[in-house]
Amino acid sequence: MPFNLRLTRFAFHWQRLYLVGALIWAIDFTTKVWALESVSPVKPTPIIGSFLQLRLVFNPGAAFSVGTNVTFIFTILSGAAVAGIAYYAIKIDNRWWSIVLGLALGGILGNLTDRIFRQPSPFNGHVIDWIELPRWPVFNIADMAIVCAAVLSVVLITKEIPPFAPVGDQKK
Repeated sequence: MPFNLRLTRFAFHWQRLYLVGALIWAIDFTTKVWALESVSPVKPTPIIGSFLQLRLVFNPGAAFSVGTNVTFIFTILSGAAVAGIAYYAIKIDNRWWSIVLGLALGGILGNLTDRIFRQPSPFNGHVIDWIELPRWPVFNIADMAIVCAAVLSVVLITKEIPPFAPVGDQKK
């Protein structure tokens, strides 16, 4: 494959990755702004009975409120994950992996934005969660994107679909 066509194909994959990431981040940010203005932290708002409710929660920890006293560590780990995705973005050679990493990037950036800019202090901010299901922790759009990325990555790994072109193909 001529070099310029290969470069175009790679460019499209990393562009898709960043487009998906930006879209997820924007949706997450917008819904959190809406939730802060419209959702009660005290009384859940039923959407589908008790199955789907809206309740505002300020989460200092990770999933399932793990590590509520080490928010700064989650901020550092999130920053490292964003840097890792950015480093590998240009090497992605598969549309599905570009979507997986875009979902992960958007979700990580959504929660990282909260950790950096929200109360109680910079880099120790609490994540805004607002979607509630029975017997499940309250979550947000960023969390949904991260979970979808994890599930899709397991599917791709199970089907042995690599994120990068085989080493021999990259030199052609």
